[in-house]
Amino acid sequence: MKPDPKKRKAEVHKEMMEQVKKILTERGSKALEEARKQVLQEEIECKQARKALTYFMSEYWQDVFGPTLLSLGCEAVGGDSSLTTPIAVPLILISGAIDIHDDIIDQSKSKWLRPTVFGKFGKDIALLVGDALFFKGFKLLYEAVEKGISAEKVAAIVDIIEKTFFELGDAEALELSFRGRIDITPEKYLYVMRKKAADVEACTHISALLGGGSKEEVETLKEYGRLLGMMIILRDDLLDMIDFDEAMHRIRKESLPLPILYALQKPEIKSILSPLLQKKGIKKRDVKTILSTTDEAGGLDFCTKIIQELAENAYDRIEKLRYSVKYLKLLTKSVLPPLNEWRNLATANV
Repeated sequence: MKPDPKKRKAEVHKEMMEQVKKILTERGSKALEEARKQVLQEEIECKQARKALTYFMSEYWQDVFGPTLLSLGCEAVGGDSSLTTPIAVPLILISGAIDIHDDIIDQSKSKWLRPTVFGKFGKDIALLVGDALFFKGFKLLYEAVEKGISAEKVAAIVDIIEKTFFELGDAEALELSFRGRIDITPEKYLYVMRKKAADVEACTHISALLGGGSKEEVETLKEYGRLLGMMIILRDDLLDMIDFDEAMHRIRKESLPLPILYALQKPEIKSILSPLLQKKGIKKRDVKTILSTTDEAGGLDFCTKIIQELAENAYDRIEKLRYSVKYLKLLTKSVLPPLNEWRNLATANV
C-alpha cells in the first residue's frame, strides 16, 4: 500500500507546529508569567476594571511569540538571551495595550471564538485597561536598568518604540480610509500592511540591539522582522477568509482582506462581488458566495504566493547572520499557511 502524500504532509506540519509550540513555551512563558504578575499585583478598586485586566492577562493575552522572537534574535547575533526578559515583559504589556486599542478601532467584539476586552466589558473599560497597560509597560521598561540593561540601550529601545508607534498609527489611519471600499489595489494594500508590520520589526531590531549586533546585523534583523510581520498579517487575512464571523466582520467593519481585493481586479469577478460587498443586509449565503468566488478567482492562491515570497526573502536575510538561525527559520516556516487544509475548513464553516 502506497503512503498517502497528503496525510504525510499533514503529519510533518503537525510535528513542526508541536516543535514550534515547545520553543514558544520554553522561550516565552517566563516573560509572560512575569508580565501577568506585574499587572495583577496592582490594587484596583473598580471591580469591572479589575475583572477586565484579570481576564485579559490570565485568559486572553497569550503573547509568547514576542519574547521568543526577542530571545532568538538576540542569540542570532551572539548575545545572551537571558538579557531579553527584562525588556520582553514590558513589551508584552505594550503590545497588549495596542491590541486592545485596535479592537476598539475595529469594533472587534470577538476573535476566534473568544470575546475581546472591548466585546466583554465595553469601550470605556477597554480603553482604560489599554491605557493602564501602556503606562505599566513603559514604567517597567525604564526599570530594566536595574536588571542589567544599560541606560543607553533602554533609551535606544524607547526611541525604537516611539518611532514604531508613529508608523503604526499612520498605517492604522491609512487603513481606516480603506473601509467600505472596493477600489483598493493589492499594491496599495500591501504598502500599508508593510507599515503595519513595524511592531515585529521593532521586536527584531531590539533583539539585535540587546545582543550587541553589528550595524549590518541590526539592519538584517530589522528587515527580517518587517518581512515576518507582513507574513503574519497576510496569514491572518487568509484565516479571516475561512471563518464566517471574521469574514463578515471584515466586510462590514474593516478593510477587505487581500484575497478579495485581488479578485476584484478582474472585471468579470468584480461584477459578481461588488453588489454583495456593498449590500447593507449581507447574509451568510452572500458571504459564502464572496469567499467561494474569491477562491475561484485565485485570491487565496495569490495571497499564499505573496506569503511564500516574503518567507524566501526572510530566509535569505537571516542566512547572513553569524550564529545559529535554525529556530528563526522554523518560526518563519510555521507562519506559512497550509492552504488546502484551510480550504477544507472553509467548506465546513461557511
